[in-house]
Amino acid sequence: MKSTLAYLNGNDNNSLLAIGEMDRLTITTSSEIQLIQDFVSKHSGQYIFLGFSYDLKTSFLESPSGNTDYTNLPLAFLWLPEFVAKMNHDSSYEVVQGDYTNEVAERMKSFFESKNAPFEWNASIKARTSREQYFQTLSTLKKEIQYGNIYEVNFCQEFYDDNFTMENPEAAYFRLNDITEAPFSAFLHFDEFRILSGSPERFLKKEGSRLISQPIKGTRKRSANATEDAALKRELQHDPKERAENVMIVDLVRNDLSRIAKKSSVNVDELFGVYTFNTVHQLISTVSCEAREDVNFLDILKASFPMGSMTGAPKRSAVSLIEQHENFRRGWYSGSIGYIAPNGDFDLNVVIRSLIYNRDKKYLSCAVGGAITIQSDSEAEYEECNTKVKTILDRMHHG
Repeated sequence: MKSTLAYLNGNDNNSLLAIGEMDRLTITTSSEIQLIQDFVSKHSGQYIFLGFSYDLKTSFLESPSGNTDYTNLPLAFLWLPEFVAKMNHDSSYEVVQGDYTNEVAERMKSFFESKNAPFEWNASIKARTSREQYFQTLSTLKKEIQYGNIYEVNFCQEFYDDNFTMENPEAAYFRLNDITEAPFSAFLHFDEFRILSGSPERFLKKEGSRLISQPIKGTRKRSANATEDAALKRELQHDPKERAENVMIVDLVRNDLSRIAKKSSVNVDELFGVYTFNTVHQLISTVSCEAREDVNFLDILKASFPMGSMTGAPKRSAVSLIEQHENFRRGWYSGSIGYIAPNGDFDLNVVIRSLIYNRDKKYLSCAVGGAITIQSDSEAEYEECNTKVKTILDRMHHG
């Protein structure tokens, strides 16, 4: 049995654990994109797990990246697990694919016992972008907004350690999850790669013919004081800048979905919903549509990927500027991890609030970003990025 393992952890009774492989597809060039649909069609009626790099957008938006790829993950990785179980909070589970063999039992036991395993976290994180570079770039991007070339752009930076040994990735994931308890949390182990994601964001879900996207734009860090926390929540809900950012991305997602939707079926189910997580309040909107009968999984992906909350608007212009002004290739950060069910339904996250590790290179990456609009304050945006990273890494150090 291959060592591949994925845990898609909803932090409720809707988590999936996948172990081993019966088949896999690894895509490293944009010319191979059609193979995604071939693989999905080949294994229709079974659980398929998958991960996509943000750089798949090269195929969909004709926007190649000249930036350095430090993590070296493939553009796409899809696999047919030997074993899949639906996991419940009380440690019970239901086998939904494959057989519960002795080897599977050992892998499950080892994985979940790592929750309580001690481990050292000694990462020495460096910022790839200096404060001065960050401020200069934001000034340039705001000029692009003034010129009318874009309305909003998600500018990201990378924090990294290029000589890090992650002794126990599973234990590290559970510590990250204890911090966030996010609804689209994920752990992925394949080949030399480990992805530890504390994502709160859904990219796209399919239920029957219905597609649901839930972009996040708008964040407030939580307070331990209940009165202050409630005030922060209200402040987020009514902040004109946050609402403007959110509605721009809602319009973008509506436009994306309209390409594969039945006529007049695109709907904003919720605008500016405030959702509370362990460490933050988030402003989340929900957009849905009915997919046309003639579209397949790859058609849907081409129309909507990458998630608009991670690009900006208009999407093509924003993506082009991102490639000009960021100094690293995003890789799986801003990409997606998820699964396709036997009936063709699927659920995909957005890879944010995540740690990405290449064991062979001893390379750890933690990228963060924020939406830049004409109203953005450079100092506040810079501090917000640093706070996001600090929140994750401080807790990893101290538990």
